[in-house]
Amino acid sequence: MTGAILNAAGIFLGGIIGVMRTGPLAPQSQAFFKLALGVFSIFFGLRLTWLNINGSATQIFKQIAIVLLAMMLGKGLGALMRFQKASNHIGQYARRLIENTKQDDPHRFINGLNACAILFCASPLGIVGAITDGLAVNASGQGYFYPLALKAVMDGLAMLGFVLLFGGGATLSAFPVLIFQGIITLACSLYVEPYLRTHNLLMLQATNATAGILVCSVGLVIFEVRRIELADYLPSLAVAPLMAWIWK
Repeated sequence: MTGAILNAAGIFLGGIIGVMRTGPLAPQSQAFFKLALGVFSIFFGLRLTWLNINGSATQIFKQIAIVLLAMMLGKGLGALMRFQKASNHIGQYARRLIENTKQDDPHRFINGLNACAILFCASPLGIVGAITDGLAVNASGQGYFYPLALKAVMDGLAMLGFVLLFGGGATLSAFPVLIFQGIITLACSLYVEPYLRTHNLLMLQATNATAGILVCSVGLVIFEVRRIELADYLPSLAVAPLMAWIWK
């Protein structure tokens, strides 16, 4: 649960700094963080994929093909199940809470808690990061927490603005995030990872390699290279091990 703890800590720390600050970040600082977050998202995403694709040239080709097929089929399944539309609907609800909340609003506290918790928990990067923290475990037993570490910085920066509107109470959204991501990570670590590793290691590697591509795509969104409906790709993480099991 290292990633979940880091994400919650980032939100809490961002809230504290936001309370102490009197204005938004300077444009130069915003540009720096955008560049850094985009670069590291691409790096850590590709690194996770690279770590889970290995073997002979034939095996590498097979693993890459599995990942690409999983992405294509997962995208179609996600669009069929309207994952992105549901994500957009949730985001619009949180946006309405933000737009309708005033400084003297008696519901300011609860609106801030709800809006921040919704935005931080519903993020596709948060879901993918929690999964990799539970599945991509190294020899020392440490999960791949880097995607959630990046999200911790993103959410912390967002909190700088949220606390100006909602007050310091918005920092309490760190607790729902910790619980939500922690449950996903623990479920993957205790049940999914041992199952996939025992039955077919390729199934586990295919899932992690696909997750790496999703993390990498976050960087493309940050740099505005293209608009990617990330939520629709989430089923790819379930399709990948299935493809690996079929293509033994």
